[in-house]
Amino acid sequence: MAVHILKLCVGIDSIKHLIDVRKGREHQLPDGTPYNYHVTRFRPKRAEEILDGGSIYWIIKGFIQLRQKIIGLESIKIDDVTKCKIIMDSTIVRTESQPRRPHQGWRYLAPADAPKDIVKGTKADDIPLELSRELRKMGLI
Repeated sequence: MAVHILKLCVGIDSIKHLIDVRKGREHQLPDGTPYNYHVTRFRPKRAEEILDGGSIYWIIKGFIQLRQKIIGLESIKIDDVTKCKIIMDSTIVRTESQPRRPHQGWRYLAPADAPKDIVKGTKADDIPLELSRELRKMGLI
């Protein structure tokens, strides 16, 4: 069964900002598949579960707002230290806004606790983020 990762977007101010940063950092796998990556200090102990359909859920300004599917984990050496390169599909999916407290590093996220994707072209996709947050706090969406 898949498990996901939660990660804070340090230095990112908005959804658009993350999308712009990621577009500037696209790479290609040998088969031509576009991808992004994030380097972390340790390889997740639950790697098999993550690679079984897991995503990285990005926390921006205290709310989970986006996700990217994880397609690989690779050990890399940086300054004589082995780290983990999280390889992600370059497609960024907007999710329902879900509040999260700050934490260091990353955390596991069970599929049952993950926010739902927002489908492009739906009413939920048209609601501005701030309004969506307020409506969610009031229990209206």
